[in-house]
Amino acid sequence: MTEGSIFIGAGAGGTHPQRLDLRRANRHGLIAGATGTGKTVTLQGIVEGFSAAGTPCFVADVKGDLSGLAMPGSPTAKTHAIFAARAAEIGMADWTYADTPVQFWDLYGEQGHPIRTTVSEMGPLLIARLLGLNEVQEGVLTIAFHVADREGLLLIDLDDLQAMLAHCGERAEELTTTYGNVSKQSVGAIQRALLQLRGQGGEHFFGEPALDLHDFLGTDDRGRGIVNVLAADKLMAAPKLYATFLLWLLSELFEALPEVGDPDRPVLCFFFDEAHLLFDDAPAALAEKIEQVVRLIRSKGVGVYFITQNPIDIPDKVAGQLGNRVQHKLNAFTPRDQKAVAAAADTFRANPGIDVGSAITELKTGEALVSLLQPDGAPSPVERTLIRPPASRVGPLTAAERKVMIESDVIGAKYDTVVDRESAEELLAAKTAEAAAAVAAERARDDAEKAAALKAKDDARLAREAERARIAAQKDADRAAREDDRARRAAEREAANSPWNRAVTSASRSASSAIGRTVANEVTKAVLGGGRGKSGGLLGQVMRGVLGGLLRR
Repeated sequence: MTEGSIFIGAGAGGTHPQRLDLRRANRHGLIAGATGTGKTVTLQGIVEGFSAAGTPCFVADVKGDLSGLAMPGSPTAKTHAIFAARAAEIGMADWTYADTPVQFWDLYGEQGHPIRTTVSEMGPLLIARLLGLNEVQEGVLTIAFHVADREGLLLIDLDDLQAMLAHCGERAEELTTTYGNVSKQSVGAIQRALLQLRGQGGEHFFGEPALDLHDFLGTDDRGRGIVNVLAADKLMAAPKLYATFLLWLLSELFEALPEVGDPDRPVLCFFFDEAHLLFDDAPAALAEKIEQVVRLIRSKGVGVYFITQNPIDIPDKVAGQLGNRVQHKLNAFTPRDQKAVAAAADTFRANPGIDVGSAITELKTGEALVSLLQPDGAPSPVERTLIRPPASRVGPLTAAERKVMIESDVIGAKYDTVVDRESAEELLAAKTAEAAAAVAAERARDDAEKAAALKAKDDARLAREAERARIAAQKDADRAAREDDRARRAAEREAANSPWNRAVTSASRSASSAIGRTVANEVTKAVLGGGRGKSGGLLGQVMRGVLGGLLRR
């Protein structure tokens, strides 16, 4: 690196040196070429130059090779002779091995510090892209986000999102009248897509603590920009997650960074390897967002560099924003390859001394066609360039070396422990439990009322039965008494009607009559003094009649 620029390479003998102007480095760039043509080495040398200039970088390490940036190259490496020869050929007299300050990141937290964000921060558009949703399903997802925001429900991880979708499904009829159709079929389809995302390990990406973007923008104690290397070898098994994560990261940088115009050097340079994954099957809304971010993030001081095998993988609206270009060899075996060669040739500023279309298919490994923005902003004429050798190790670190680098960097354990605070899942679960408790209480109250009513009914029935039993018993007792009385009278009549009783009764009556008359006469005499007059005779007869009757009784 010289002051204000990064040396990319030169022709044989150091002719036509190609330097990337740091003041134009935020105008983005493209590194393209077939597999094995030297794209990774080119990328490594450019990253080293940015770091030395004090610009932090973010690099997706798809194959694991870029971890070697953390260590200086070795004179005993197999590539040493080739690199030394290349340095001499292009006039790099001061070329030597050196390391680059590196921080390692990994969405899965295995080969670097975990990177997380919240579901709310990613937003419905990117999550819909991540899940592969159609327009109807994306609309339902957007409604779920809106309802969560309106009701103060934090969407942090996938558990929160799934709980929120289930909640919206339960309220489908209510929400449909306010926001549009919310079908349970669409909710179910989104839930299945979330389950598939979990199967790809996507749940590791959502949660807290969320990434602080300022941790990407640091420098070391020597003023060198720190290179943030994302371990993407495992992540590539989930290409939609990979592409969506990097697009989210770009979007977050765009939202978080202030406007700086064209600084003396970029605030950050972002390298997107396997860039075609970003655009494969991208819906129109997402493609527009990508174009917008790439076009506007320049003013935030961020340079975006796409690395891909075929330049036609980049849509024209995005490719038109890429001012700095390094094109390695392309094969022209198929009609699509031939189209790519022609498209790549047309993107360069012409050089009368170079047949670009033919040169692209003739380039050797480590050689490229280069056109960079000049200080006045115009692209330089394309030149056939031998790429400079890197100063750091070409190849991956060992597991032990990586572990030491992770444990000794300034990030430390900041992101190691997951924080699970109260969010939508817990709040909705509490509401559900509260509603269930209310229903249970209402049911218990209803059951108690029903039980009381049944008991009162039973008590009334038992009282009626007891009264009926008492009345029946009384009737039985009365009937028995009547029967006993009838029996007694019958017995008396039977006894009275017997010959003996009739004789005794007759005799008794005769005797009673005689005695009565006697007693009556005597009493009368005593009362009347035995007078013989008319009055005494009449009164005596009355008295004798009365007493006689009494005595007969």
